[in-house]
Amino acid sequence: MTEHATPTPAQRIGYICGRTLPAEMAQWVGNDLTGPGATRRYLMRILIPITPVLMLFLLVPGPIWMGLAMMALLYLPLIYFTVALSNVYRRNRLIKHGLDPELADARATSHAEAERLAYERRHGRA
Repeated sequence: MTEHATPTPAQRIGYICGRTLPAEMAQWVGNDLTGPGATRRYLMRILIPITPVLMLFLLVPGPIWMGLAMMALLYLPLIYFTVALSNVYRRNRLIKHGLDPELADARATSHAEAERLAYERRHGRA
């Protein structure tokens, strides 16, 4: 059995920045975008790198709360929109790598199907 191709550190940095990986890494990409921890990885890739840039607001003369408030004015909407657009982002990355965009919804679909079957069993419809 062959091992699945994983990206090199340079390829991984390019991938994080939006580049497309070679086709032989499609399974790795699919797991990265839809596997366990995909949402956590997505949020970390967006929210952590911007933090040092936002910390520059702490250098603005004045009380510390003012710099923190300016950071919050940018960071809180960023968090909101990052979470809100995570599914759109995931589907776009799947399409860009030649994978089925429906993979992004596979876990939710299987969960909904399991709930529907449990409901039908509980209420005598199965």
